[in-house]
Amino acid sequence: MIESIMHRLIMPALRLTAALVIPMLALAAMAPADARQKGPATPDVSVGAQYDTTHVYVAPADFDSFVSSFTSTFGGKPSPRIVANVLPVSSSTELQYVWTPAGTLSTFAFQTPIPFPFGQERTGYLVTDLNKAVAAARACGAEVIVEPFKDPIGLDALIQWPGGVKMQLYWHNSAPSYSTLDSVPDNRIYVSRDRADEFVRDFVKFSHGKVISDEKSADAGEIGRPGDTYRRIHIESGFGKMLVLVTDGHLPYPFGHELTGYDVKDLSDTLAKAQATGAKVLSPAFATGSRSSAIVEFPGGYIAEIHSFKSVAAQ
Repeated sequence: MIESIMHRLIMPALRLTAALVIPMLALAAMAPADARQKGPATPDVSVGAQYDTTHVYVAPADFDSFVSSFTSTFGGKPSPRIVANVLPVSSSTELQYVWTPAGTLSTFAFQTPIPFPFGQERTGYLVTDLNKAVAAARACGAEVIVEPFKDPIGLDALIQWPGGVKMQLYWHNSAPSYSTLDSVPDNRIYVSRDRADEFVRDFVKFSHGKVISDEKSADAGEIGRPGDTYRRIHIESGFGKMLVLVTDGHLPYPFGHELTGYDVKDLSDTLAKAQATGAKVLSPAFATGSRSSAIVEFPGGYIAEIHSFKSVAAQ
């Protein structure tokens, strides 16, 4: 009798407890996975697209002809040239910034062998605080392949994203002040299908950027394969523009060698200026939709994409 009474009293309470506790346990089990996916909030360390410098390595003998050809093509001017050790190990290079309305370069002509892994990074991003930027990059999935080090005017580090995308983060002792660009260039990133989503997710989180478009069947004539398609992802952030080109790696020369795509008002006119100052057109203009593009090699070997868009009125 006592057991029957206890059963009638206790079982409803147990059922109520189970009804409350089991969902709570399920939520608790799900929370860590969701937290890991979202990760901790990181600061926005970007400064501006005009401080995104493509890194160009040329032989000392080609330095003058390269800078002259590039500025004749896009306008702008170079900084005074200096010779310094800008790395954490013994080395010597000529260094010159090149400012143009279409994008900025950091140009190096090493007088000594280039220590590994320098020369593999594609671009340098100015950040508001290098230590915070490095911590944020790590938290967002990047690998720090060269720990922070001092150079003559500030601090630097090299990072690598999923897919092997290497870039420099830098900070100056005295904050630079560059004019905004007339047109922001594309940082052209080629990645495999295996790493594309991971790279985009991690970089967008780090840069506090957004995916502007994700075209699954873009015209592969843009990368030398007319009649085929590929995936093209357009990202914008405080660091500037990025074009992620997702391919199977079957790329005809010179595609994949270009680091940056420059947006100009008149492609034909710009190509004529480039050729007049020693540049070679490696892949002639290809038009798809409102966009026309070509691949050019400047004196010294720097390969770039150049493109223009038709205005709505002109179509």
